[in-house]
This record gives sequence, C-alpha cells and structure tokens, in this order.
Amino acid sequence: MRTEDATQEDEAAAPAPRRILLVEDDPGHSRLIERNLRRSGISNRIVAADSGRKALDYIFGGENESRFSDRLLVLLDLNMPDIGGYEVLKRMKEDERTRHIPVVILTSTDDDREVSKCYELGCNNYVTKPVEYAEFVEAIRKLGLFLSVVKIPF
Repeated sequence: MRTEDATQEDEAAAPAPRRILLVEDDPGHSRLIERNLRRSGISNRIVAADSGRKALDYIFGGENESRFSDRLLVLLDLNMPDIGGYEVLKRMKEDERTRHIPVVILTSTDDDREVSKCYELGCNNYVTKPVEYAEFVEAIRKLGLFLSVVKIPF
C-alpha cells in the first residue's frame, strides 16, 4: 500500500508532458508526421494547426485564454499559405511570454541560408523533410526518437 501511495504522489508531482503543436498546411504530411511520431513512441497530445494564423491564435490565445504558459513544443513548417513559418517563429521568439517554447522547424526547404535564418530567429532544431516517402517516414521516426530522449527545461 505504501508503494502505491508513493507512486501516486510521484505521479501527482511529475509535470504534465509537453503538448506538441504541429503546424503543417499539407494534411497528408500532417497525418504522416503524427502517425510516425506515434510509431516512434511519442504519446504526447498533438494539436494540429494548418496555417500560421491558427498556430499564432493557439499559442497566443486568439479569442480564448492565452496558451503561452502551456507546456508546449512546436513543430513548424516554413511554407504556409497565410502567415509563414518565419513570421510565426519571429513572433514567438520576440515575445517574452513565448520565447522559451522550443521550436523545431520541419520543412522541405534545405537551403543553407534558410537554415541559418531560422537559427538566427531562434529555432531550436531544423529538420528537412525528405521528398521520398520512405525517407520521409524514417526522418520523422528519428525525430520522434530524438524527442523522446531530449531534455527540455520546463
């Protein structure tokens, strides 16, 4: 009985897992990313936003209460139809309330200048989505493994 109580106390004291905000305008890519993150063992709640505007509304609250205090990790595509990923990243990192939120760029753009620009704006990691299906699946699986072992401050 004592072990159960200690376990319950430990679980109550443990912080909630980070929520993952997946910002991807291609629904096929979004499904593939989520499916392969799950296959790699990621069990965190994944919230999808299919535009930069929806991502910013989610992060900053839009009409609802703000989310910047949520334990969040953002997977961000750069090429979006409304507000681009660069602008989302820039706004997040310029705001004191959200600059601590880790952002992983997940995009098909592999130009060195684009990679540098993202790091200058404050991204934490940059992953290029391969064009070939099997390579894409493998890259996301590896990303999931990385996310499962990396330590992120709360």
